[in-house]
Amino acid sequence: MQGFHLLLSLTATVMGLSGLNQSGPDNTPAKFSPSEKVMTHRLGERVISVKLIQYGDIVNTCCINVHDNERTAVEAAKAVLQKEGGILIKIENNAQRFISFPFKGQVYTFDPNRIFSRAGILLTLKTKGRINPGAISEVEKFADQLLKLIPDSISCVIALHNNYDGDFSVKTYLPGGKRQKDAKLVYADEWQDIDDIALTTDHSLYDKMASFGYNSILQDNDNVFRDGSLSVYYGELNKRYVNIETQHGKNNLYQEMLAKLLSVLDNERRPAEGLAVIAPASDEADR
Repeated sequence: MQGFHLLLSLTATVMGLSGLNQSGPDNTPAKFSPSEKVMTHRLGERVISVKLIQYGDIVNTCCINVHDNERTAVEAAKAVLQKEGGILIKIENNAQRFISFPFKGQVYTFDPNRIFSRAGILLTLKTKGRINPGAISEVEKFADQLLKLIPDSISCVIALHNNYDGDFSVKTYLPGGKRQKDAKLVYADEWQDIDDIALTTDHSLYDKMASFGYNSILQDNDNVFRDGSLSVYYGELNKRYVNIETQHGKNNLYQEMLAKLLSVLDNERRPAEGLAVIAPASDEADR
């Protein structure tokens, strides 16, 4: 089986999805009904599914969830996208972080956020047990197909993640932290929980999220450790990427942070649209 295959396509009406009329912390009602597709891919001797949930016909926003045990981020994103529109890509993996698959009599395991380079695939397979040229190729094909699901028109990819108390935080990127060399700039807010962060490849988005009082990290795209993560992949391409991450269970905060980011991206689009409309009037005033 090459690439992803469409397994089925269902709308929210058929699915009876809960939350269609949900509202977030600001009580704004939902505007978009989700339509869902399930794509399948043969990974070694396992068939793995990826859900694509689209809200509205115009897709300016793409959120991706690669760790199936990080459910708060997904539920929060659904609530926001129901109001703002966009697409959500989600790996289905039995609520597990790591993906395992059988291949020629052996089982291989990897972190799906470490597969967007060959070096990352080698590292994650080795860390999780064993490597094999054929298994490396299988994971590489899965990563390539996953990336193809992200629309080319998207200006910023948003990764959905959760963590545990003290497990991964803004302190990880501060001097003395394990990833201090991966960060170009770090803003640690004195009032926000250290575990709630926004990590980005883009300086302007870093400035905006920090200005809202969120712990923010600007990835050093040139010197970051090449671990095969999605942030490194987009950093190398000089494309915009944001990982919004909170502790498990902080649904309202996650919705708030994601909604703020989407408002920034939406405001960036509006000036160009507005200038196109008012240009003739501006020319008249110059005469």
